[in-house]
Formats: sequence, C-alpha cells, structure tokens
Amino acid sequence: MAQARFGKRGKLNPRYIGPFEILEKFGTVAYKLKLLEELSNVPDTFHVSNLKKSPNVDTIIIPADEIHVDNTLQFTEEPVEVMDRKVHKTRRSNIELVKVRGNSRHRPEYTWEREDQIKAKYPHLFKKTPAKDGST
Repeated sequence: MAQARFGKRGKLNPRYIGPFEILEKFGTVAYKLKLLEELSNVPDTFHVSNLKKSPNVDTIIIPADEIHVDNTLQFTEEPVEVMDRKVHKTRRSNIELVKVRGNSRHRPEYTWEREDQIKAKYPHLFKKTPAKDGST
C-alpha cells in the first residue's frame, strides 16, 4: 500500500491521500497504483518521491467524497469556521489574523491566516448573526 502526493503544499491542503494498492513496479523508482474512479483524470504511475508507505491504520483513510481535485489537480479544502482572532504587530503596521478550521473530517486542522484575505475569499464566515436574547 502507498499514499500519493498531489498538487502543491498548503496549510489546509492534505499532503497525501490514500492508501492505494500497488499494481506494478517499474525499475526502482516508479510505481503504478490502483486509483479510485473519481481520480480517473490523474495518471496512475508515480515516482517514489511522490509516495510514502501507508500505515496499516484504517482510521486515517480519507474517503473519496472528501477529495476535491480541481482541473489543475490541486486540492481544494476550504475553511469552515473562524475560531479566534489576534493582531500581529510589526514596526509599521498591525496585521489582523484569524484562526480558521479546515473542513477535514479525519483530524482538526487550524491555521492562522490574514483576515483580509480570508474575508475576501470566504465572506460567509464573517456574517453577523443576531443575538439570541434580543439585544444588539
């Protein structure tokens, strides 16, 4: 069993997906994997630098419905909740940061991102909700 790396690294992007069954070995540096039907647009032969040995634990398998690969074969994992805020002070400016939780189900992933960038890309995370007690 092996896990494959797709796309470029990112804070909310999973680095590896899998495990996948090894079908064939080409020399000492390439393997052909049995990929899921949802990944039919991805070539099935990988260099060993893009693979890692898969652990034998079934609980870290990422289900196919959680894998969102765009046309450039990049993962698209989106933040679902703003958890916290802080201000990073530099000599000349104050940078507002938010702690966001990604939509990963297999383990919680939290990262600090610039508030203006997250607000521009995901405005629905910043919508105000009215108070339950009637006060404003």
